[in-house]
Amino acid sequence: MTKVTRDDVARLAGTSSAVVSYVVNNGPRPVSAEKRRRVLEAVKELGYRPDRVAQAMASRRTDLLGLIVPDARQPFFGEITHALERAAADRGKMVLVGNSDYQEEREIHYLHAFLGMRVSALILVSLGLGDRAAAEIDTMDTRVVLMHERSASVRKFAVVTDDIEGARLATRHLLQHGHTAVACLGGPESAPRAGDPVADHVEGWRKAMADAGRSTEGLLFRAPYNRYGTYEIALRLLAAPGRPTAVFCSTDDQAIGLLRAARELGVDVPGELAVAGFDDVKEAAMTDPPLTTVASDRQAMARTAVDMALDADLDTVTPGAGTDRTRRFPSRLVVRTSCGCPAA
Repeated sequence: MTKVTRDDVARLAGTSSAVVSYVVNNGPRPVSAEKRRRVLEAVKELGYRPDRVAQAMASRRTDLLGLIVPDARQPFFGEITHALERAAADRGKMVLVGNSDYQEEREIHYLHAFLGMRVSALILVSLGLGDRAAAEIDTMDTRVVLMHERSASVRKFAVVTDDIEGARLATRHLLQHGHTAVACLGGPESAPRAGDPVADHVEGWRKAMADAGRSTEGLLFRAPYNRYGTYEIALRLLAAPGRPTAVFCSTDDQAIGLLRAARELGVDVPGELAVAGFDDVKEAAMTDPPLTTVASDRQAMARTAVDMALDADLDTVTPGAGTDRTRRFPSRLVVRTSCGCPAA
């Protein structure tokens, strides 16, 4: 069967091949409604399918976005991935996903692999860039957008949450319930890298405690970012003498692990233990009791990240322009019952 070409569509629609290209690719030039209708009818009648490989070879770019996340199995990163995929689809792009497993070597591997596939841009969701990954990114001419983190060492576009203020809100709320010593579940023992959002959560907890005139000595506990490792830590924490009466968790997944350990040990939440998390994953509303947590507009952040990745006019924004290259979304406290508040 003879392959249908763009010229065939143009002849049937009574337009030029260039107009067919503008309709199929949604640009770069506008097309009148009447011409667009004729082209789309011709495309449907002839069964035309654009040759994406040929287009990519000609433009040296594909309709692909590269996305690197720490672990898409975790609810927070899974929801970010889904939101980014939807936002990219609205812009006519598909998303390739790579899981770094919190390892710098794997981040670098996917950076190189996606560049080899000629992606239009890269979105990197990380927990603090290592020096090698930062150096790799600084040499790339492909647009790179950082999401979920900030980085003083990499002058790239970034979409972030106000992590410090969100943690302050959650900790202050627990203090307002009368708890004099609010513990914090931070990240793993390894030293946090610059830009690590969880490190900012710990900083926000410290600020709230300082604002209230409370000491943080002996109240910071290290735990994995996921619920499974946190569950093991929480079993020991809650079984020890002098356990805390309130805990701020740096991630909702940590809070879910803590809630599971409390239930297993017979520790009543919130009667004996108040708990707050950070991220507001969908599962947070379904825990028992429902989890008080910190939220930001993840859908709007995803749309902003994709727009930053694809909008050519941002090339005029100079490096180091601060707020011109960073979009910071506010945090808000979502109050449920794990903190001790009555059900809404």
